[in-house]
Amino acid sequence: MLSIAPIPHLSAEQAAAWHAVIVAALATDLPDEPRPTPQQVHARLTAAGLDSRRLAWLATGPDGAVIGVAGLRLFTSAGQDHLAELELHVHPEHRRSGLGSRLLAAARLAAEAEHRRSLITSAADGGPGDAFCAARGFRRVLTLNHLLLDVARADDTAADAAHPGYELTSWAGTVPDELADAFATAKNAMNDMPTGDLDYGHQDWTADRVRAMAQVLADRGDTLLTTAALRGGEMAGYTEVVIRAGETRRAAQYDTAVVPAHRGHGLGLWLKAAMVRGLRARHPDVREIETDNAQDNTHMLAVNQRLGYRAHRRTHEYQFDLTSD
Repeated sequence: MLSIAPIPHLSAEQAAAWHAVIVAALATDLPDEPRPTPQQVHARLTAAGLDSRRLAWLATGPDGAVIGVAGLRLFTSAGQDHLAELELHVHPEHRRSGLGSRLLAAARLAAEAEHRRSLITSAADGGPGDAFCAARGFRRVLTLNHLLLDVARADDTAADAAHPGYELTSWAGTVPDELADAFATAKNAMNDMPTGDLDYGHQDWTADRVRAMAQVLADRGDTLLTTAALRGGEMAGYTEVVIRAGETRRAAQYDTAVVPAHRGHGLGLWLKAAMVRGLRARHPDVREIETDNAQDNTHMLAVNQRLGYRAHRRTHEYQFDLTSD
């Protein structure tokens, strides 16, 4: 008999079981992708996220083994407190038994009880999650192209380009105090990034909030690297890369943004080329960087192509419109 139960506080043993389900699912659905480590999964599930909280469910089989998991991230900041983000995995040996639908039903009821308007999730193109979402009333609202960069072969020559009046600076972890306000202002430039029909809302960044985001990553054991372009006392743009705890090969591109008043000067390419050069010098174990871009983000796709990124895979963002009282 299958059982689904909410888990108020995941134990280390339950987090390990969650990790085992994810690894089994990835082995079937995305066999060429790196597997998260147990430490990465435990940290993501138990460390407090920025302006959010989590709900979790475990599905067990007759023998008590965990065979499915579902997580719900509830955003709590103004501008995004209408959102709930779903993570759902079923062990490949137990699919097509209705277990995924039961986990989804539990998560959906919880999201409605939390007065959420939109339930969002992502699925790999052509995979079982893609078909699962489409069959259960989710709308495909955004397609993301995932790209990979071979760091050793990347074209970083744009890092040498002259940009009169601008200077580059870099840091690891939390932004230096003297740059925190300028960084928060630049962060708000991300609110105009292409999001298709995704009801993602907006984020309001302050100096305290950018510090809190860096602390979330530090609590997970991740390494946050930032390169920024300055002009006078203003931050014209920045790019971020994260090396996850325990990662030995692949880094993840986070935000890249140029403030509207400074666009059209090639700063995005300059920043990303400088980041690649610094990563190659100071983190030689990292061989590749993964990024994703919305299909209609033609400018950033062109920048990434110039650096040497190649097409890797695609994912789709799905949204379910909830009814809450």
